[in-house]
Amino acid sequence: MTDDALAIARATRHHVGQRSRTREATMFNAVIDAPFGKVGIRTGGQAVREIVYLPGHAARVEPDCELASRAVEQIERYFESADAAFDLPLALLGTPFQQRVWDGIRAIEAGDMLTYGELARRIGSVSARAVGQACGDNPFPIVIPCHRVVSASGIGGFAHHGGDGFFRDVKRWLLAHECSSNRFQLR
Repeated sequence: MTDDALAIARATRHHVGQRSRTREATMFNAVIDAPFGKVGIRTGGQAVREIVYLPGHAARVEPDCELASRAVEQIERYFESADAAFDLPLALLGTPFQQRVWDGIRAIEAGDMLTYGELARRIGSVSARAVGQACGDNPFPIVIPCHRVVSASGIGGFAHHGGDGFFRDVKRWLLAHECSSNRFQLR
């Protein structure tokens, strides 16, 4: 399966059966252009439910509610300036450990990076691997900036995808957008 196909599959993982590209797009409350492809936004009730990276060929969807419009505005502001802040209500469901990791990630300033091991130590964990898994499970990339957590030997994986391809390219773009001088070579 290609990285583009994996991106669409991840974005639609909660839905059963084959769907057309148009049908896939309607499962999002908004899909916007991003410098690296598209970003899909799902809302529900009074909270953002998920933010997903999508390949560039995904259909654009205009925001269909006030919360989706607010999320679009804030994400687009981030694309203009890496220092942009987010104040979106998030449906933050996860284990207590995932919550600790995600809180630790939110404490990393734009332009800074931590390794999985450094973040593990900061949150009182001994497992860099478990931190990496929680980073990959993050349902709100950009807002909870898991791209700021890297491997001790390089850029590391992203969104449970290792190796080169779409997701690693997204991570490279996000880090380059935020960092004027990186501590790590973005390979």
